[in-house]
Amino acid sequence: MHANVKQNVIPLITPGLKVACSQCNLRELCLPFGLSDVDMGRLDSLIGGGRKLKRGHYLYRAGDPFESIFAVRSGFFKTDVLTEDGRDQVTGFQMAGEILGMDGISTEIHTCNAVALEDSEVCLIPFTELEMLSSEIHSLQHHLHKVMSREIVRDHGVMMLLGTMRAEERLAAFLLNLSQRFSARGYSPAEFHLRMTREEIGSYLGLKLETVSRAFSRFQDDGLISVQQKHIRIVDIPRLKTLLTPADGRIG
Repeated sequence: MHANVKQNVIPLITPGLKVACSQCNLRELCLPFGLSDVDMGRLDSLIGGGRKLKRGHYLYRAGDPFESIFAVRSGFFKTDVLTEDGRDQVTGFQMAGEILGMDGISTEIHTCNAVALEDSEVCLIPFTELEMLSSEIHSLQHHLHKVMSREIVRDHGVMMLLGTMRAEERLAAFLLNLSQRFSARGYSPAEFHLRMTREEIGSYLGLKLETVSRAFSRFQDDGLISVQQKHIRIVDIPRLKTLLTPADGRIG
């Protein structure tokens, strides 16, 4: 992490910023999917409040006590860990409708850092209270298990990506995964803005910065994508998919 980022202080919960799951346009991507109006109201009362973060601010740091999980309402985050040799290893990128903070469930201490890549907003969900409510509302418990399972599957996907795929295949899988996630939120699957740097992409994919840059250039030369700084347009999604096997392109 850059030094200027580490000096930032986590903002407190924004006074009066109360968000309701029942009114959120991301409800089908987040925890409340499939709840009745009554159960939705109970979940609404559980949400402790919203938190707004400026770009570069930490939501939490490795070693912080685990108390809540966070639903990303808007913006974009990355998670990373400090390796033994002092490098920051990116472990994931999270966008609106996804959950942050589950790394702390087993040990009750966060094991990674979560940093906003742009001005963002999250909903704070106290985990102990969520567990108690989910034991009473089986559909909520089921969906919570699905969210946790999705994280496990994503971790397995990353392991396979790093262990078996060439550099260009890794980048193709990464771009296609972003395409799928943007599409699920009602945005264009073919044209989007990368919130992360090439260096952060390389850290996540296990590639050097120069390798990532060469792969982007190769894709552009081959007419697969069009790149203007951080703006990406996937010109030929079917051809990009041909670089992968059917199971690939689903990591996050």
